[in-house]
Amino acid sequence: MSAPVAAPYCRFEKIGSPDLEGDETVLGVIEHGTGHTGASLVDGVPHTALHTTTRDEEAFAEVWHAQPPVESGTDDGIAWARTDEYLFGVGRVPESGRYADAVSALYTRISGLTRSLGHPLLARTWNYVSGINSANADGLEVYRDFCVGRAQALDEGGIDPASMPAATGIGTHGGGIACAFIAARGGVRVNIENPAVLTAHHYPAAYGPRSPVFARATWLGPPDRGRLFVSATAGILGHETTHHGDVTGQCEVALDNIARVVGAENLRRHGIRRGHLLADVDHLKVYVRRREDLAAVRRVCAARLSSTATVAVLHTDIARGDLLVEIEGVVR
Repeated sequence: MSAPVAAPYCRFEKIGSPDLEGDETVLGVIEHGTGHTGASLVDGVPHTALHTTTRDEEAFAEVWHAQPPVESGTDDGIAWARTDEYLFGVGRVPESGRYADAVSALYTRISGLTRSLGHPLLARTWNYVSGINSANADGLEVYRDFCVGRAQALDEGGIDPASMPAATGIGTHGGGIACAFIAARGGVRVNIENPAVLTAHHYPAAYGPRSPVFARATWLGPPDRGRLFVSATAGILGHETTHHGDVTGQCEVALDNIARVVGAENLRRHGIRRGHLLADVDHLKVYVRRREDLAAVRRVCAARLSSTATVAVLHTDIARGDLLVEIEGVVR
C-alpha cells in the first residue's frame, strides 16, 4: 500500500521569482500587491493577483505546492490544477453594484467542479472582496451581500453550512471578488471550532441577512502528515468584537483565539489526537485596516509567534467594520 500523500503546503516568494519557473510542484499562485488581475492559467498554473496592500515593498506571491500536478485547465472562468489527491482553483466575480447572484453562481460552479474532477472535499477557501465595508447599490454592506450569495449557493446545492471549511473573507482595494480554494479527493478532513467564539453560521441577524459560513480551522490529510489550515481570525469572543479602537488588544485576542483553536485540548475535542502551540503556526498573513497600526501589529506578532515563522503584513480592510486586524496561517 502506498504512503498517504501530504496535503498542499504554502511558501511566500518574491513576485516573478525565477525559482518558480518550471517547478512542477506548484499547484497555484496568488500574488498580493498593489494591483489585480483576473483568474487564469500562467504556464499551466492557476494564478490571480490581488490588490491587498498599498505599498509595493509589501507585495509577495503566495505559492501553493503539492506533489507534481497531473493536470490543469480552466472551466467556466475557474482556473484549476490538480494532483491525484488535491485540487487548487481560483475564480473571479467582476466589480458590480450587487454581488449576491454572481457569488452564488461562482460557488455553485466551484461545487460542481470539485465533484466533476473527483475532489469533493472542500478544505480551504479564501474570499477577497473589493470595497468590503462599502454599501452596494441597495445600501447593503458588500460583505453581507457576498454572504447572501454564498448562502444561496449552499441552499440551492443542499450543502450543510457546518460542512464548510476554514475560510478567509477580507477586503481588497479593487478587482471585484476573488475566490480561491483547495479541495481533496478523500481522506481525513475535520472542521475545527473555537469554544470561545460562536460558530459563524449561528451568528445573530445583527450581522446581516445571512450568516457567514466557515470553520475556525480545518485539518486535512493523514494523521501523521496532515495540515491544519487556520481561518482568518480576529479579536472576537462569543460573537462580539473586543477592544474597540485598540489594535494591540484585538491582535492579542486574535492570537489567543488561534492558540486555543490549534491547542491539544481543542483538537482532541474534535477527534484529533495531537496539539500545537502558537509557535507552530507558520506562513501567516496578517491583515491590518489602518496603516498607522502596522508597527504595533508587527511588535505583537514578533513577541508571540515563532522567530522563524514567515509573516506577511498587508494593509487592507477587514470584513467587520470595527475590526482592525485579522490573522490566518498554516500548521504542518
